[in-house]
Amino acid sequence: MADIRGFRGFRYDLGQVGSLSDVVAPPYDVIDPALQKQLYDQSPYNAIRVELTKDEPGDDDLNNRYTRAAGTLRDWVASNALRQDTARAVYIYEQTFTAEGQEYTRRGFFARVRLEPFGQGKIYPHEQTMSGPKADRLKLYQATGFNVSPVFGLYPDRDGEVARVLEPFTLKAPPVVAKDHLGVTNKLWVVTDTHAISTLTGLMGPKPVYIADGHHRYETGVKYLEERKAAGEVADDEAAPNFTLMMLVGMTDPGLIILPTHRLFSGLTAVTSAELEALLGEHFDVVERTGTDAKAAWDHIQMDGSQAALGFGTVADGKWFVAKLRDPRVMTEAAPEQSDEWRGLGVSILHKLVVDRLVAPKLGTPAVKYVHLLKEVTDAVAAKECQLAVLVPPATMEHVEQIAGNGEKMPAKSTYFYPKLLTGMVYNSLKKD
Repeated sequence: MADIRGFRGFRYDLGQVGSLSDVVAPPYDVIDPALQKQLYDQSPYNAIRVELTKDEPGDDDLNNRYTRAAGTLRDWVASNALRQDTARAVYIYEQTFTAEGQEYTRRGFFARVRLEPFGQGKIYPHEQTMSGPKADRLKLYQATGFNVSPVFGLYPDRDGEVARVLEPFTLKAPPVVAKDHLGVTNKLWVVTDTHAISTLTGLMGPKPVYIADGHHRYETGVKYLEERKAAGEVADDEAAPNFTLMMLVGMTDPGLIILPTHRLFSGLTAVTSAELEALLGEHFDVVERTGTDAKAAWDHIQMDGSQAALGFGTVADGKWFVAKLRDPRVMTEAAPEQSDEWRGLGVSILHKLVVDRLVAPKLGTPAVKYVHLLKEVTDAVAAKECQLAVLVPPATMEHVEQIAGNGEKMPAKSTYFYPKLLTGMVYNSLKKD
């Protein structure tokens, strides 16, 4: 059973730090140096100063960005810029945003969730992880003793029973509000009602939880717990390191959307549209040629609605076409160890068949950059930042549930749950309750 708990979160004292908008930040994995500087300049209390602290000349094992993050957090707590709530709570978190011209509102709640190794309980990953980010986050956990940013979890709630428990609390009091650098409006309500928390805990107990985002942070939490146990610092099953900070959203929430993750491939031999069509011809049919119009190619993919149609843009001649896998059975040979659901994903078809079997032997093994918006793709093609751009249909919630439920992990960067959860709405201590 998934073990969901209320907790005494640490939150900014807005009387000291000013506007919440000035002190929140996106998670580390979407922050480039320019945004890092912007957030640093925004406020001396901005969460960037712990989430992704700047490197400094002369950094060593004793003085580095992780130790600076720890020192910053200690100073904020000592000065009461960050205060721990007096009562255990769950925290309703709502984000209102625009994607591709349409407005959405996504609502969930922050809670502590008991850590369990994947495959040993009711918490399921859906994407593969990499060692680098886990090593980075572990150093931050070790230095600070905090969950600075949350894991994003999903749970089935087809009847809306969990949402109905939380709804009344959004009407009883005004939220604290932050608008982030992307224009997303973020709202937070604190729920300390013990009956509501108990009801929520009971409803969530039998439900599986699927990790939407933050796989590295979750696995780091498991590793940190193992380390603390080995050091004799985990008194019992209720000790703080047994849990991680998680934002939980129902899988039928109307604001839960998955954006596509398109691919920009570089390091390849220059290739024209005609040459690429010939390479793909063994397994794909060209179903649409759109000239220089990437949007027309994307519109065709969306209208097709399947995972088998991919859009290809060749930078050498600036042309686009849509190709569709002719016979899905070829994926059984390409990925025999995987399920039919996994083999049917657009990203699986792209990487296992197109890149590994058709492109790499002829054009070289590519480096890949991931983007989400069509404009990012067209800008990269116009600037000749890659040799090949590929438009990929997004995975669906059904794919996440099926594939994760099978105990499988999707290829890296299969999903992009937009918008990201902000760092700084609430922090979770791994040392005290």
